[in-house]
Amino acid sequence: MLAPLREGRSAIGPLANVQTDKLAVTIGAQVPGFNPEAHFDSRKLALLDRCAQFALVAAQEALAATGLDFRGELGSRAAAIVGSGVGGMGTLDDSFRRLYADGAKRSHPLTIPRLMLSAAPSHIAMQHGIRGPVFAVASACASANHAIGLAFQMVRAGNVEVAVAGGAEAALTEGALMAWDAMRIMAPDTCRPFSLGRKGLVLGEGAAMVVLENMDRAKARGAAILGEIVGFGMSSDASDIVLPSLEGAASAMRACLADAGLAPEEVDYINAHGTGTAVNDITETQAVREVFGRHAERLAVSSTKSLHGHALGAAGAIELAATLIAMRHDFIPPTANFTAPDPRCDLDYVPNQAREAQIQVALSNSFAFGGLNAVLAIRHEK
Repeated sequence: MLAPLREGRSAIGPLANVQTDKLAVTIGAQVPGFNPEAHFDSRKLALLDRCAQFALVAAQEALAATGLDFRGELGSRAAAIVGSGVGGMGTLDDSFRRLYADGAKRSHPLTIPRLMLSAAPSHIAMQHGIRGPVFAVASACASANHAIGLAFQMVRAGNVEVAVAGGAEAALTEGALMAWDAMRIMAPDTCRPFSLGRKGLVLGEGAAMVVLENMDRAKARGAAILGEIVGFGMSSDASDIVLPSLEGAASAMRACLADAGLAPEEVDYINAHGTGTAVNDITETQAVREVFGRHAERLAVSSTKSLHGHALGAAGAIELAATLIAMRHDFIPPTANFTAPDPRCDLDYVPNQAREAQIQVALSNSFAFGGLNAVLAIRHEK
């Protein structure tokens, strides 16, 4: 992920392995070269939707780097919390196709265990012996940030010692793409957040997981620390099911700063929600100005959705991973595909090229349909 992020190399391209003859929009950001058979045997694979496959692989990679073992007492003091907007959409599509197009008389017996939202955290818990709180979070495109934020709160409060948290999504199916296209917010060419002439969002897929534990505990056991989550803020717009609210977004950012004990002037970078839709980008820009005042002029703001697409319930986790990588390697990821400034989006969006800079404190924004907002604050841990 480092090289594409630093080089501003977008994963958006023509959809493969999806029937596109009925689709008006035929692009997306797919996980390239993913081979389930390389990760799971046939018996296990029969239980797993693509969404859960992504979650399990991401959790395995995250935990392998920690050296943690949950087979003993730690297993009962550990949590697994995964955000997903729709869960097993591939299984749902396949089931409906069997029933309504192929005329099947019954569904596959594993349909429900595969498509349920809680499948991903359940399988993570079973694979690693996590016996504490295990559940899914569904808040549309804020799901992953809510999952990570809840895990952060649980570790901070001492409810658990360790938490595996993140998001997973695999919604690049014919049915899901047709539903999204019906909203008329999908870009036919590429994702251009904050740019003049942007035409909408581009869907993506994937997963990212982080392992959270108390800083003193992590240091005591010599863990490799990628960064420190220092604050979490939530809010609800309570106004419209799809239109974003300046007040709701600003409220979540303020709550996050207050939780972290941060002044606005201490923030160096915001990984924006930045979907590339006309309304979202303007509203988020205004909310940043509302919260940060004059400091907004000095903030770097970028949307990595221009690189990895909008992975819906997994978006916040992928964007947190991008922010942590940028922090560790002293650069600000770019907003790719930027063509020209939009007068209504007037912040520093780091257009097209990464910028060498040290990020000490960053926010990661997720603002979802339903007016569900979740913001994380991250500090660089040297």
